[in-house]
Amino acid sequence: MHLVILDGHTLNPGDLSWQEIEGLAKVTYHDRTPLAQIPERLREADAVLTNKAPISAETFAACPSLKYVGVTATGYNIIDLAAAKKAGATVTNVPGYSTNSVAQVVFALLLEITHHTGHHAARVAAGGWAACPDFSFTDFPLLELKDLAIGIVGFGDIGKAVGRIAHAFGMKVIYHSRTKRPFDEYPAEYVALPDLFARADVVSLHCPLTAENKGLVAWPLLQTMKPAAILINTARGPLLNEADVARALKEKVIAAAGLDVLSVEPPPLDNPLLSAPNCFILPHVAWASVAARQRLMHEVTENLRAFIAGERRNVIG
Repeated sequence: MHLVILDGHTLNPGDLSWQEIEGLAKVTYHDRTPLAQIPERLREADAVLTNKAPISAETFAACPSLKYVGVTATGYNIIDLAAAKKAGATVTNVPGYSTNSVAQVVFALLLEITHHTGHHAARVAAGGWAACPDFSFTDFPLLELKDLAIGIVGFGDIGKAVGRIAHAFGMKVIYHSRTKRPFDEYPAEYVALPDLFARADVVSLHCPLTAENKGLVAWPLLQTMKPAAILINTARGPLLNEADVARALKEKVIAAAGLDVLSVEPPPLDNPLLSAPNCFILPHVAWASVAARQRLMHEVTENLRAFIAGERRNVIG
């Protein structure tokens, strides 16, 4: 079997090993693959691993030997599933590998916003504390999380993990999801989506992107939020109307936003959120801890091993 890895750098920038996968197939490795070069690089391939490089109907048509597509991520919108089915190709993904890491980053953003840790550390390094007449100083009010309400939109594994951490901080957990199921691990109240945005001191998004919720967080919903509210998005960038969120920050309709995802990645320099006040943006790294990537590597390997053995494992569709 000839396996082509189209964009392996994001999964393994050099701190992990491809050894297990190399034991399963002849591997051709690429750090990155420009869009125009995808069909050529897959021309003789039996299998492919891809993270963000799309596999289109045209690629399946140009590469008739391609019978396995392993997505090195949970989301699989980069694959034309109808074309894969027509071509007789199996498509797999890896759910659940980054749950703890993403939940951790939610609170990394939230704690930065509430305590401005990076700012104060930089002030100390620049001599601000040494020049201070008092033993302590702050440039911003410092906010305590206890008794604040966190509204979690999407209550799957990651949403529940975020709620678990929030509960440990003494926060009140409210949530909204497409399906309401019994839940009693910790106190959490199911509420309608408009109520969640109106009541929450912190709104954290953890829902999948669908045609129905694209641009969900737009001006009408933002206007219902508390002026002191904080918006966190580690799910999918297009859940936000970015111009409306930037406007809400500039006009102090909400207090702050912490984002790990944007609608276009990397973002163009004219993305309005890049210049919005109190907007803390990470470069889509919530998934990327060493532990999460190691789990991802293992699961990708096991998916491929199962395919070779004629077994179904994390098969989409």
